[in-house]
Amino acid sequence: MEYETMGGEEIPKIGLGTWRMEGGTCRDAVSTALDLGYRHIDTAQAYGNEREVGQAIEHSDVDRDDVFLTTKVWPMHRKRTDIVNSVNESLTKLGTEYVDLLLIHWPNPLASTGEVMRTLSDLQNDGLTRHIGVSNFGVEQLEEARNEATVDVFTDQLQFHPFNPQEELLEYCQENDVLLTAYSPLAHGGAMHDHVLTELGKKYDKTPAQVALRWVTQQEKVVTIPKSTSEEHLKQNLDVFDFELTETEMALIARPSRLRTGLSMVRGRLGR
Repeated sequence: MEYETMGGEEIPKIGLGTWRMEGGTCRDAVSTALDLGYRHIDTAQAYGNEREVGQAIEHSDVDRDDVFLTTKVWPMHRKRTDIVNSVNESLTKLGTEYVDLLLIHWPNPLASTGEVMRTLSDLQNDGLTRHIGVSNFGVEQLEEARNEATVDVFTDQLQFHPFNPQEELLEYCQENDVLLTAYSPLAHGGAMHDHVLTELGKKYDKTPAQVALRWVTQQEKVVTIPKSTSEEHLKQNLDVFDFELTETEMALIARPSRLRTGLSMVRGRLGR
């Protein structure tokens, strides 16, 4: 495993995302991931699986303090009282006294960014979370969030893959010491049949998905949370740190495409 250092601590470059995982499937996937060596688990209020994630962590042989656990506040909770109550509910479901990272899941145009970020900041100061951040915020929104928070904004979690490399936001994060957490790094399967990733996979004896994950993890100040319920794929997703892409290959892989990004989002909504 490789790590990204942020705020004085090391974050595993690869974690497990749990979007659209439910019930026993979610619990089993998280349990398997922890057994395989994953120590970075991501969930959210909107996913409806915080209880299962918490159960998997509780019943594993891994100490809670060794797991970097993230959850996200549903953006409709836009007032201080609603945010605080929802976070306490999340902690109860997760069976933990704190999370390592608490995010606002999406920007809400009806919400006061100041109220939201100051509330998250207070929750960090009160010990309910170790770090705070945002998800799906653009550069200007992230800048505003950082200005309104009274503690450091740790990360912006957003879709990031070879067809949506987020150059402007990545540069902003790198310049301002903000972690970029990449979800959907395989473009909801779009990376699997890409010709560039396939050819590079042949060179390095890796799958196209592994090449895509290596492209993500070689980026400075970037970590990623691919989703998988398959033990084989969970293993493969971790097995990407024994080769290194050249600068030329990194540039070849990054091909911004609104079409392929749009198709990725459609596949995601269809659960593919």
